[in-house]
Amino acid sequence: MPSMLDAVVVGAGPNGLTAAVELARRGFNVAVFEAKDTVGGGARTEELTLPGFRHDPCSAAHPLGINSPAFRDLPLHRYGLDWVQHELPMAHPFPDGSAAILSRSVAETAASFGPRDAGTYRRLVEPLLPHWDTLVRDFMSLPLTALPRDPVTLARFGLVGLPPSTWLMRRFRDEKAPALFAGLVAHVIAPLGGFATSAIGLVFALAAHARGWPVARGGSQAICDALTAYLKDLGGAVHTDYEVKRLDDLPPARAYIFDTSPKAVARIAGLGRYYDRFRYGAGVFKVDYALDGPVPWTAKEARTAGTVQVGPYRKDIGKALNAVSHEGRGPDAPFLITVQPTVADPTRAPEGKHTFWAYGHVPNGWDGDLTDAIERQLERFAPGFRDRVLARATAGPPQMAARNANYVGGDIASGAASGLQLLLRPKLSLSPYTTPHPAVYICSSASPPGPGVHGMSGHNAAKAVWRRLRTEA
Repeated sequence: MPSMLDAVVVGAGPNGLTAAVELARRGFNVAVFEAKDTVGGGARTEELTLPGFRHDPCSAAHPLGINSPAFRDLPLHRYGLDWVQHELPMAHPFPDGSAAILSRSVAETAASFGPRDAGTYRRLVEPLLPHWDTLVRDFMSLPLTALPRDPVTLARFGLVGLPPSTWLMRRFRDEKAPALFAGLVAHVIAPLGGFATSAIGLVFALAAHARGWPVARGGSQAICDALTAYLKDLGGAVHTDYEVKRLDDLPPARAYIFDTSPKAVARIAGLGRYYDRFRYGAGVFKVDYALDGPVPWTAKEARTAGTVQVGPYRKDIGKALNAVSHEGRGPDAPFLITVQPTVADPTRAPEGKHTFWAYGHVPNGWDGDLTDAIERQLERFAPGFRDRVLARATAGPPQMAARNANYVGGDIASGAASGLQLLLRPKLSLSPYTTPHPAVYICSSASPPGPGVHGMSGHNAAKAVWRRLRTEA
C-alpha cells in the first residue's frame, strides 16, 4: 500500500464499492475498509434458513440496478453479474383472484387496469419512456453534479412527479391502477400524500418497462462481488473485518469517502452535531422462507412475477403506512413487498424447492413480532402458504440494524424518504456529498439519489472527489 493513498472508502456496500471503482478507473490509488467479514452492505446473500437455500437478507429485486447509469457503464458482466428476468417484473393480486401487473409491455400493463384506465396509464408513461435512458441519468445525477442532458423531458417529468401520488391517482377511475401505484410508492416507505411521491411510482414503473425488475443470478451478493473483483483488477484493495471508529484508524489519504449513515460519518470524522437534523424513517420486519414448493398464489399472474405486492387496495396500503408513520404501531394488516427469486433462478435452492421473502413496515426501532400478521396476509392471497414452509428466518428493526449499521432503527432506506429529505439529503446543500471536513465525503444511500442498489450515490460522490483531487495534482 502506498504511504499516501488518494482515497479511502469506508463501507463495502454497492455505493462504497462503486465510488472506489470510479476513482480507480481514473488512476487513483484506492482502498476500501469494511467492518463485516464480507463485502455486500444491502446486497448480500446468505444461507439464513437451511443448507442450500440462498437468501438475500435485504435487497433482492433490482429495477434500479439494471437501469443504473453507473452499473451500465461498468463491465460487471465480465465479473459474474448476470441479470435474470422473471416472466413478469411485478404483480399486485386482489381478493377476487385477479391481479394488476407491471409488465415490460406498456400495453399489457395498461390492459390489466381495465378499459376505463388503460388509456390514462398509456398517456402517462408513453411520452416519457423513449427518453428513459437520458431521464434516469439526469434524475439520478441530481443535484448539480452535471447539467441535464434533456432539460425539457426532466421538466415534464417534474411536473408530473413532484406532486403527491394521491393527486396522480385521481386520474384513474377504477381501483387497480391506484392500488398498484400506491404499492410502488410504498417501496420507499413514504406516506402516499408526500411531496414528490408521484415521481417514486413513475420511476419504478418506467424502470420495469425499460429493462424489467431482475434478480442477480445466485443472489444479490453477485453485484458487490463483481464490483470487488473489478476494483481489484484496477489495482484497488479491499480490507474486510476492519471496523473504523475514528479517522486515525485509517491509513493516510487525500480523501475519505463514507458509505455509512450520516451520524456515523459525524462520529468517526469528528463533525459534531452536523447531521443531527437528519431524520430516519420507519423500519421493516422481514421474513425469509425456505419453501417446499412455489407460493400457491390464487392469481395466476403472481405465480410468474419476481415481485408481488400484497395490499390489496390503496386505502389498505395507506392505512398500513399511517399505522406505522402516525400511530407508532405495527399494522394489523401490513402492506407486503415480497420477492420469489427461485421462480426464475433455481440455483438458489435445492431442486424443486424455493426461497421467498416478505416484509412489512413497522415503526423505527420496533421490537415486536409481525410474523403472524404477515402470514395471515399471505394466506389471503396464497391459501396453503404455511403448509409449504420448511423454515423461516425473521428479522425486525433491531436485527436489520445489526446486519447493516446503515439501517438505523431498521430503516432500510438509510433515512426517511419523505418531505424535502426525499430529494435534499443528507442536508440542504448544493454539494451533498461534501462535509465540513475538506477531505471527508459521504456516498451512502443517505445521499442523493437515495435508497436502492444502483451505485449512483457512490458514482456522484466519486465525481466530487476526483474533481478536487485533480485540482490539487
